Amino acid sequence: MADEKEKVEEKPQENATDKPAEKGKGRSIMPWIIIAAVVVVAAGAGLGLGRLFAKNNKPETAVATAPSQNQSPATEQPKADVPAAKPENAWYIDLEPVVANLDEPGATRYVRAVLTLEMSGEISAEKGTAFLEQKKPLLKNLLTIYLAGLSIEATRGDKNLKRIQSEICDTFNERLFPNGKPLIKGILIKEFAVQ
Repeated sequence: MADEKEKVEEKPQENATDKPAEKGKGRSIMPWIIIAAVVVVAAGAGLGLGRLFAKNNKPETAVATAPSQNQSPATEQPKADVPAAKPENAWYIDLEPVVANLDEPGATRYVRAVLTLEMSGEISAEKGTAFLEQKKPLLKNLLTIYLAGLSIEATRGDKNLKRIQSEICDTFNERLFPNGKPLIKGILIKEFAVQ
C-alpha cells in the first residue's frame, strides 16, 4: 500500500508540472496572434485609404497646342469656351448601345450598355456635339474593349458600377483630350444589362 500511495502522489506531481508548460505555450503564441491581427488591420486600412485618396491627380490646366499640318480643323481638339459657357451648365450626349462578351472562361456571357456623357459647360454644346459625333466610333471601340475585359463579378454591385463609370470617364478624357483639361464630367448609365 505504501507503494500505491507513492504512485498516486507522483501522478498529481506530474500533472502539476505539465500544466504550467502548456500555459507557457499559450502565452507565447498570443502576442504573435495579436501582432498579426494588428498588421492585417493596418494593411487593410492603408489599402482602403489609398484607394479612397487615389484620384487622378493630373493638373487641370489646359495646354495650348498647335494643330499639326496634317490635322484638319474639323478633327481639332475642342478647347474650353470659358466666356461663352458657364462650367455649371453641363449638357449631355447619348452614346449608341454597346454589346460586348464578358471575360468569362467556359461560358458565353455578355453585357449591353447604354451610356450618356455628362459634358462640362466649359465647352459649348454645338462645338462639343460636333466633335463627339466624329469621335463616336472611337468611343464605341474603347467602350467595347473595356467591357470585354470585365468579368461577371466585376460588374456586380453599386461599388463596381461606380468604378466602371469612373474608369470609362478617365479613359474617354485621356483619349479625347490628351493635352487639355478633361471636359467629360461623368458617365451616366441608362442601361447596363448582364446576361
